[in-house]
Amino acid sequence: MRVLYHLPLSPFARKVRLVLAERRLPFELRMEKVWERRPEYLELNPACTVPTLVEDSGLVVPDSAVICEYLEEAYPDMTLLGLNMPERVEARRLVKWFDEKFSAEVTRNLVWEKHMKQALRLGAPEAGALRAGYANLKQHLLYIGWLAEHRRWLAGENLSLADFAAAAQLSSLDFIGDVDWSVSPSAKDWYARMKSRPAFRAVLADRINGQAPPPHYADLDF
Repeated sequence: MRVLYHLPLSPFARKVRLVLAERRLPFELRMEKVWERRPEYLELNPACTVPTLVEDSGLVVPDSAVICEYLEEAYPDMTLLGLNMPERVEARRLVKWFDEKFSAEVTRNLVWEKHMKQALRLGAPEAGALRAGYANLKQHLLYIGWLAEHRRWLAGENLSLADFAAAAQLSSLDFIGDVDWSVSPSAKDWYARMKSRPAFRAVLADRINGQAPPPHYADLDF
């Protein structure tokens, strides 16, 4: 069985989970506490990050960006990088936007500060980081809303990896109740379409150490 090492609130692991499910590729999830730096895991991924994908053949593919590119090449019957060159360029631009800019400006300031620091007993969240995270999230939601108003999907006419990269980041934040969906009805409508896809079912069923998300988290008509 294909194995994906992950952490439940890692948006990068969630992105790969969604892409694998969209491609209907079965896999087994294994949580990896990367801070423990298990020697066996370091052999798979010396960077000791998640996600890491291990194929049935034993091929090890670390890093969400590498995994998604690998899946495009290994399973070409479905593309999530657009059907024409402009869409492929735009999909890649937006994946980089959400993986790097959104993650640094929003997710690290909120998920890391509110969840991971507590889990690792690294102290209370920093108020300045939280303020920055919420302010940045508002601007990113407005941008997502603008994209959704002008296009069928975020990168163009076709569903792409950009949609999954954005939805993965937002799903992590939504699990801890940090997304004010009233900021952008257009962003909310786009996310509702993403949540309604079969690929999202397992993510919406997530529970972490007995912690339940807000009621609207799994509600398709939130």
